[in-house]
Amino acid sequence: MKFLLFLSDLMIPLILFYIVGFGLLMKGNIYEDFVQGAADGLKTVVKIMPTLIGLMTGVGIVRASGLLDKIGEFLGKFLDRLGFPGELVPLSIVKMFSSSAATGLLLDIYKKFGTDSRTGLIASLILSSTETIFYTMSVYFIAAKVTRTRYTLAGALLSTMAGTIASVILASLM
Repeated sequence: MKFLLFLSDLMIPLILFYIVGFGLLMKGNIYEDFVQGAADGLKTVVKIMPTLIGLMTGVGIVRASGLLDKIGEFLGKFLDRLGFPGELVPLSIVKMFSSSAATGLLLDIYKKFGTDSRTGLIASLILSSTETIFYTMSVYFIAAKVTRTRYTLAGALLSTMAGTIASVILASLM
């Protein structure tokens, strides 16, 4: 275990030395390449900033209005019968839009139910086995200038559902 901790501490410095060494080996101008990459990255951030602000504002409004809680109460009545705690419906919805907002909801769940409870365990598994679909799609598609997303949303929703179902099953096994 100590070896893995030692190795994990060295990973980032080793990667940086590898990149610089490879650049020197190829006789490239490492500093200019770094500055150009940083400038391109900043341009990308400026392009996607309005979308990110819109997503975060929308999630904040829905959460503050109480609409998310009402949706959770309504759907929770049906999902409780399937073994999915109704209290996790808002978490599952918010996770598709914002990971940081979902983390806030997760902390609320921990305070209410405890980290070792079935609900806390399912919530933890959901957060680690699902993706922020709409955030990721907006960032990548805007950055890559993709206009036709085809089946991306359907596939992402299906994989999120699979991750959520797997979370319930895994928590039941523990």
